[in-house]
Amino acid sequence: MTRDGSARIHVIDSTDIVRCAVEIHKTSATAGAAIGRLLTVTSVMGSMLGDPGDSVTVTLRGDGQAGILTAVSDYEGNVRGYIENPAADLPLNDRGKLDVGGIVGSGILQVIRDAGGEEPYIGVTELVSGEIGEDIASYFAESEQIPTMCAVGVLIGRDLSCLGAGCVFIQMLPFYDDKTAARLEENAGRLSRISSMFADGMSCEEIMATALSGVEYDIFDEIPVEYRCTCSRERTARALYSLGRAEVERILSEQRELGEPESIELGCRFCGKKYVFDRREAEALFG
Repeated sequence: MTRDGSARIHVIDSTDIVRCAVEIHKTSATAGAAIGRLLTVTSVMGSMLGDPGDSVTVTLRGDGQAGILTAVSDYEGNVRGYIENPAADLPLNDRGKLDVGGIVGSGILQVIRDAGGEEPYIGVTELVSGEIGEDIASYFAESEQIPTMCAVGVLIGRDLSCLGAGCVFIQMLPFYDDKTAARLEENAGRLSRISSMFADGMSCEEIMATALSGVEYDIFDEIPVEYRCTCSRERTARALYSLGRAEVERILSEQRELGEPESIELGCRFCGKKYVFDRREAEALFG
């Protein structure tokens, strides 16, 4: 936080998170950059939640090749995500960059904050560019009236692995000083290569110093974050149960008629893990 109380700042090195995601989902270069950016900013938003058990889900519903993108974070910033079309790709844009905005397209951004037993907060705004950083900043400005800067980037190598990823996330607080805001805006120009800064080995503290050059600040906390899926056989069994007895029986009967083993396989869209239930296990769900 700046010492004058004007702004709070988060810096995240999400390289390992994005590496995990692109490996799980087998993404193209552009799709990897898209889901990587969404995972990065969602992790930051999760770390801003108040209590254990809270979670935030950020979904992009654009009309581009990528389809729906979703990321979910717990209150510690551990995050998981999904992209509907991991093979989505386009030529480089006119700036010679991966065309994330192109594969996301036009549409809406939805944020759901779940605070345990309370009714979840749901906010929806239109996508500004599909580049994700600008869209998140616009969401906070429009939906929550918080001036926000979000510099997020993902660097994908020729082998489609993530070389570096991260974000600088700055929010102005009530009664902020205009001079501090102007200096932060001026410094933002130094963050245009944020993914390369992480790929080059710069630490969060060094990037923080770049973003806050000329502004006094204090660092209050540092936490580890990771790509973490929460799927389990028990959760998957509940999903199977939700299909209903009749639908489960229909699926099993079709397999029997085709001479195939009578079982149902469900996969987790976040981590790709498969769960198989044979007839006995499926029937047991319904007592």
